[in-house]
Amino acid sequence: MEIVFERRLEPSRLIAVLVPIISVVLALVVGGILLLAAGADPIQTYRAMFDGAFGTPYARSETMVKAIPLMLASLAVSIAFRMRFWNIGAEGQLVMGAIATAWVPLFLLHDRGIPAHTLLLLMGLAAFVAGALWGLIPASLKAFLRVNEIITTLMLNYVAILLLDYLYTGPWKDKEGYGFPGTASFKELAALPRLPEWLNAGRVHMGLIIALVAALLIWLLLLRTKWGYEIRVTGENPEAARYAGINLARNFLLVMVVSGGLAGLAGYGQVAGIAFRLQKGIAVGDGFTAIIIAWLAKLHPLGVLLVAILMAGLSTGGDQITITMGLPAAMARVVQGAILFFVLGGDIFVRYRLRVIRTTGKT
Repeated sequence: MEIVFERRLEPSRLIAVLVPIISVVLALVVGGILLLAAGADPIQTYRAMFDGAFGTPYARSETMVKAIPLMLASLAVSIAFRMRFWNIGAEGQLVMGAIATAWVPLFLLHDRGIPAHTLLLLMGLAAFVAGALWGLIPASLKAFLRVNEIITTLMLNYVAILLLDYLYTGPWKDKEGYGFPGTASFKELAALPRLPEWLNAGRVHMGLIIALVAALLIWLLLLRTKWGYEIRVTGENPEAARYAGINLARNFLLVMVVSGGLAGLAGYGQVAGIAFRLQKGIAVGDGFTAIIIAWLAKLHPLGVLLVAILMAGLSTGGDQITITMGLPAAMARVVQGAILFFVLGGDIFVRYRLRVIRTTGKT
């Protein structure tokens, strides 16, 4: 007897719905076993995670604050992945956007008397351009020299992160900051407005609106425009796209302008909406988490929004069980990892089915 994976000719919608649900249930069961082994009550722990992520207005607002950069970074990588450009560099593009955001009010237009809304607009534009230019480096190498973009985008992450560390601990360090690493604050000059108080949204800022608009625009672009059609065709069959006369090099460059720019806007939100300066904690791995979110959402821009909120909830809920239940921080990561492992692994059974082939032995 032999067990093989057989590709489904047309995946069933029912299976596409059931498999993720079963995967999550199995992940919770395995996570519960691990929690029991650690001496914790699984039901109590999961309840604490949910309460820490969504149980109170404050918890929901903090989850959304965490979700905003994840949304934008995930949209960034998803549109690049659509045409098989493996942009692993959203973290670096986010960081470059953050640097450009702080540069505008601190050095370029400092003490110019520019209205806050105009300054915010210029900061957002600078963040988009910085992220786009950082994304164009690997795109150009791919388009003209056929250099593997996985390597270049990954390496550029660390260049950007080290540049960030150098700036806020070196030449851009606040001289009146009592020795603490970080730039001066520009909160009084320009800060992204927060959502109206009647929404009880806490620290949630207008970066959420930017993410929602970006998701809608990408969805329309992919489904309603010629360029979106070219992106989808290239992603499904690059050779057929080349045969049809689609300019792959041009599309690599254009898609990375959008991808890098969106990741740059993620950095814009973090700096202009939360930190109001460059400091430690800007680069916390959101660009890498975005890769997981994009695949879980099957690269669908509207699905990205929902999965980003789920991932943000896992993060804030994990912090909650560490604080309230005294569990090690690593345990929260283990539970999160179990959920991701089963959900991603379960996707195989959407596209493939197990087939048992009976073999007869020779006598």
